[in-house]
Amino acid sequence: MKTRKKGLIVFFAVALLFSFIIPVNHQASADTPRGNEVNVDVMSFNIAHGRGMDGVMDLERIATEIEESGAEIIGLQEVDRHWSDRSDFEDQAKWLAERLDMHYVYGANLDREPLEEGDPNRQYGTAVLSEYPIIDSQNHLLTLMVIEGEHNEQRGLLETVINVKGNHIRFFNTHLGLKEVERLVNIQEIFDIVDEDNKPSIIVGDFNAYPGDEEIDLMEERFDDVFVSLGLNDAYTFPAPYVDPETGEVTEPNARIDYIFSDKDLEYQNARVIHTSVSDHLPILIEFTLDRSRPYENGR
Repeated sequence: MKTRKKGLIVFFAVALLFSFIIPVNHQASADTPRGNEVNVDVMSFNIAHGRGMDGVMDLERIATEIEESGAEIIGLQEVDRHWSDRSDFEDQAKWLAERLDMHYVYGANLDREPLEEGDPNRQYGTAVLSEYPIIDSQNHLLTLMVIEGEHNEQRGLLETVINVKGNHIRFFNTHLGLKEVERLVNIQEIFDIVDEDNKPSIIVGDFNAYPGDEEIDLMEERFDDVFVSLGLNDAYTFPAPYVDPETGEVTEPNARIDYIFSDKDLEYQNARVIHTSVSDHLPILIEFTLDRSRPYENGR
C-alpha cells in the first residue's frame, strides 16, 4: 500500500513538472524564425506537343532540356493527352512528370470524345510540373469569344498552389489566343482570379502578344515582367532557331511572346532564354528567392 502511494506521488510530481515545461517549449517554438530563404528556378515552355523544328515528335528531348536547365517548377503549354496520332495518343504531362520524377497537374482546355469507344477523352491544354508538392489546383476556362463569325480555341488559366519548403506560392500557367480583343478580356479575368488570394503569385505562359501591346502593358502595370525588369527586353522566344537541312534556310528568334510575370515584391535573378530547337518556342527560366518570414504585400 505504501509503495502504491509513493508511486502515485511520483506520478503527480512528474505531471506537475510537465505542466510547466510544455507551455514554455510551445512559446519558444512560436518565437522561432519561420525558415531560411529558398531559391527556386521557374520555367515557361511551350512544347508544341513535343514536336521540334525538324518536325520530329520526341518527348525525351523536351525532358532533357528541362532536366539540364535545372528548372524546378515548369509551366508547359500545348500539351496533348491522348489527343491523336500526332503525339502517339500519349498522356504527355504524365509521361514527362514520371520521366523527371516530378509532381504534376494538367489543365484540359479542349476536351473531346475518344476516337474509339472505351478510350480516354482526347484533351489538349497546359500542365504544371514541380519538384515540390502541388497542394491545390484548378483550371479556369477563360471567356471564349465569337470573332468574325467563328469561335476561337478555348483558352484557360491553370492555377496551382505549391509548397516550396514551407513557402506557399500561387503559380499560374496560361496560353492566350490569337485575337487581341479576346486576350484583353482574358487578361481582366486573370486579374480577377489572381486577386482572390494574397499569396505570392507567379504567372507564366505563351501570351501570343508582343511587348508594347495593350494586354502586355496591362500585365506590366500589375506585375513585374521579370525579363524587362532585369534589362532583357530582347529575350526573343519565337520562332526557335533552325537551319533547314534541305534548303539551308535559317530561322532565328525575332519575337517575344512567352513571359514570366510576378508580384512586384518578389525577388528574382538569373533570367535566361534557353536556345534549343526541340520545340518552335524557346523555354525561358528565372530564379526566384522566397522567404516565408517576409510579409508579402503582392504589389496589388
